[in-house]
Amino acid sequence: MRFALAAAASLALVAGGLGAGVAQAESAPGCSSTVQIGSTAYGSYQGQDAISVKQFKGCGQNWSYIYVWQSFRDRHISYRAHASVYVQFDGGMSWGDVDKSGSPVEVWSEGTNTLDSCTAASGYIQFGSDSTVSAKTGWRC
Repeated sequence: MRFALAAAASLALVAGGLGAGVAQAESAPGCSSTVQIGSTAYGSYQGQDAISVKQFKGCGQNWSYIYVWQSFRDRHISYRAHASVYVQFDGGMSWGDVDKSGSPVEVWSEGTNTLDSCTAASGYIQFGSDSTVSAKTGWRC
């Protein structure tokens, strides 16, 4: 019984460490010191999460990040992915837009000099003739 408890505790520590390692892997291109601000937003397709959108700050800038879930990629649907930072004082105008074709797993927006503004991260995937899945985080001021 003690062995089983010790093994379970060891597995929990390993799993916890792996989870932390994955979160630490998210860093914007050219900026290794980004941290997530606010909550993650999710977009779903046919009842399943298809994308995650997060907002980061680091290196004096804001960044938007979109991740396309494996469950969506397993459908083998060709798509474009788009990430941008929305700035509230500009009436929701987007900055740092990056659009990538070729069904990318993740897309980072360009960094924006908007740390002194209210911002939100936005992202979407577009596929087929007019199908999209989108998500937008809450505003961070």
